[in-house]
Amino acid sequence: MEHQRIVKTPLADLAVTLHYPQTKRGESHPLIVICHGFTGTRIGVDRLFVQAARAFAESGYLTIRFDYGGCGESTGDYGAGGMDRLIEETRTVLDYALSLDCVDLSRVILLGHSLGGAVAIQTAVRDKRVKRLVLWAPVAHPLADISRVIGPRVYKAIQAEGQADYLGYTLTERFIQSMADAHPLQETKRFRGDVLVIHGASDDIIPSDAAFLYQKAFWLRSDGQSDKEILVQADHYFTGSSTRTELLRLTGEWLNRQDPRHSEWNHWII
Repeated sequence: MEHQRIVKTPLADLAVTLHYPQTKRGESHPLIVICHGFTGTRIGVDRLFVQAARAFAESGYLTIRFDYGGCGESTGDYGAGGMDRLIEETRTVLDYALSLDCVDLSRVILLGHSLGGAVAIQTAVRDKRVKRLVLWAPVAHPLADISRVIGPRVYKAIQAEGQADYLGYTLTERFIQSMADAHPLQETKRFRGDVLVIHGASDDIIPSDAAFLYQKAFWLRSDGQSDKEILVQADHYFTGSSTRTELLRLTGEWLNRQDPRHSEWNHWII
């Protein structure tokens, strides 16, 4: 069962899709909130997040995917904000999700892809309601990674003029500065929950080195477990039916290992 909603924030109305699992009266479910990447949408490239959300719901998770302000069907201006606004919007969606009476507050998971992975980490260390993290091809160095994605011409234009167009998004100096101020690797020590990192060895947008950096950083914590998986032929968007199936299988089985109360993963096939 899927429902479309609008979640209001001070600067944007966020388009939200909820995927409900089959439920019995009075039953509560673990929650997964999906955080998309830089200039992305809640659909995902080649419908990555639609497929993932439906698979998770089929396996018993209430799953929410949403468009950050200025992306997809949400209102607002994506490039005028920065990391702080992305964190704020994620927490607002969490507020909405946790107001639903079918959510188990002890089983709240943020799933972040690419820049959404960095956002998920920095949200989790500020919001103790988040109990676990799943990071797909996460950004480790926001300024360096985003600067590489937008290219030197756009980056220099922002520095010279205070803003520049990138694929129809007006990126501001504030946005770039917020990437410079964001240090998700350093903040890993502040998150006490369990973490799964999955990266593609053939990722040419965010190199898989990031997964090893995150694994080491999370291992240095005194609390919380950390696991890493490298998919040999996977690109940044985990393209292809077999790769997607493996991505969802690994994610689902890891979630089940962390939560013995939950039913077994059903080996979802796309």
